[in-house]
Amino acid sequence: MKNTEYKPLEGMCFKLRDIEYMKNKTQEWSLRLQFIESHLILIAASGQGWLNIDGRFNELRQGSAYLCAPGQLVEAFVHSFDERGFYHLKFDIIRDEASLNPNEQAVRQHNSFPVKGEVVVLSPVSINELCETIAKCWQHEDYLKRFRSQILFQEMLHTILQDSLLVQETDSEAALDSTKNYIEQHYQQELTIEQLAKVAGMSSRHFMRLFKKRYGFSAIDYLAIYRIEQAQQLMRMNGHYRLRDIARHVGYHDDIYFRRKFKQITGTPPAAFMKNSRQKIAAYHFPSIGQLIALQVTPCAAPAAHPWTDYYRRKYETDSVLPLSTGHETKLKELRLLHPDFIIGIDSLTSPEEKAELQKIAPAYFVPWVGNDWRTHLRLLAQFLNKTAAAEIWLAHYERKARFVREQIEHNVQSDRLLILRITGEHYNVLGSHSLGTVFYDDLHIVPAHGVDLMKPDQQVMPTDLNRFEANRLLIIVDQDAQSQSSWHTLMNAEPWRNLNAVRDGRVDFLPSYLWVEYTAFTHDLMLDEALKLWRDRT
Repeated sequence: MKNTEYKPLEGMCFKLRDIEYMKNKTQEWSLRLQFIESHLILIAASGQGWLNIDGRFNELRQGSAYLCAPGQLVEAFVHSFDERGFYHLKFDIIRDEASLNPNEQAVRQHNSFPVKGEVVVLSPVSINELCETIAKCWQHEDYLKRFRSQILFQEMLHTILQDSLLVQETDSEAALDSTKNYIEQHYQQELTIEQLAKVAGMSSRHFMRLFKKRYGFSAIDYLAIYRIEQAQQLMRMNGHYRLRDIARHVGYHDDIYFRRKFKQITGTPPAAFMKNSRQKIAAYHFPSIGQLIALQVTPCAAPAAHPWTDYYRRKYETDSVLPLSTGHETKLKELRLLHPDFIIGIDSLTSPEEKAELQKIAPAYFVPWVGNDWRTHLRLLAQFLNKTAAAEIWLAHYERKARFVREQIEHNVQSDRLLILRITGEHYNVLGSHSLGTVFYDDLHIVPAHGVDLMKPDQQVMPTDLNRFEANRLLIIVDQDAQSQSSWHTLMNAEPWRNLNAVRDGRVDFLPSYLWVEYTAFTHDLMLDEALKLWRDRT
């Protein structure tokens, strides 16, 4: 029988880039939250921990392999290894373009390795022996041995791909995740509830109920959303594809229905999206990026020090996203050479002289930041770019998602009083509602601790002040620099910290400073995923 979903393998070569092997019980392995740059595989021969992929939380299961692709948002933590060990492998895909006909080149999928997520390995012993031999050969001084590690890596990939076809999930949560992955791998085909329920091993009615409970929307809605996302990627990568060809590629054979569905999901007709995707819109300041992303705009230029800049260069395999320098004059010179259609900045961060200089380069809009909430920021920017419909669609999706997350966490959070503490250098700041705190206090309806000033983004406190907030749940953000880390260790070892109710009750959770500290639409959407991961009711 032909496995048509594996057809793209004919045009791919796979090169192992690195392998880590952990087997010491005292060792810990972690991957901080990041958009990964290469494909990776985690082989959980032993160990305990968790893996978060694009907001989906997974308890690590021994005997499974986990595959992630470039551009995915990934975080992981694993500990308690035994002699069987735990393996972390990085690899690249090299495509043989010459082996593809012109039509296949036009519609080839980005990051098209045919399996993502968890694969339950049928023979863990075989996979573990392969990994152990690969690790030994990889570190060998003999170049022939190192070459053998590449050959064995191909064999390991073959085993994983075979197992992904044969394994049948029985656990309902794992079955739902597996079915969601199945949708992503077969979205070009005609899929029905009956088919998907069969993949999940459930009755249609039971499958529909559980899928919506777990993900917040129906399986058919998810299929439509995923198809439109794939269509958008093709439109961004190359503006010369015909709409009819794109519709066929993502599984729609009725052009009128495709156009209607595209506009329903994105708020923009597909022809207008293709035209707009060719516009060059520069993000002059950091916060502009998170608002443009929500409006489905990939900035043509963005500050070099911001993670989204590199993320988009990787995600769309293009160098068209220009990293802007920090120096004022150099930054202006780069924009003049770029000739953008629009420049987007923040009014409170731009002097009148700077605004005048930017207006000479291109039409510029400076979002009125102070005194407005993030929804208003998004709407005002959308109005300037003629993307009001897209903004309202995005906001409606956000409200549905927030409602879903509230329902999922309310049992665990209940009437807890939450305090969000950010440690920056030597300063301890309690976050209010005009910060990422707005997601928790305003959108998820979590009760703030006594004394949290919701009218301010943050309020500086001393460690001895924390007890007066009477918080019974803490959310901690520690910046990554050495001074912030030192301040955190000082706080953690102080007696006032140990006496806090939340600390004594074990209700302290952590967020990485990377990504979350911005007050923008896109980062708040990601924050909903993080809240779900932290506090979802799993009973």
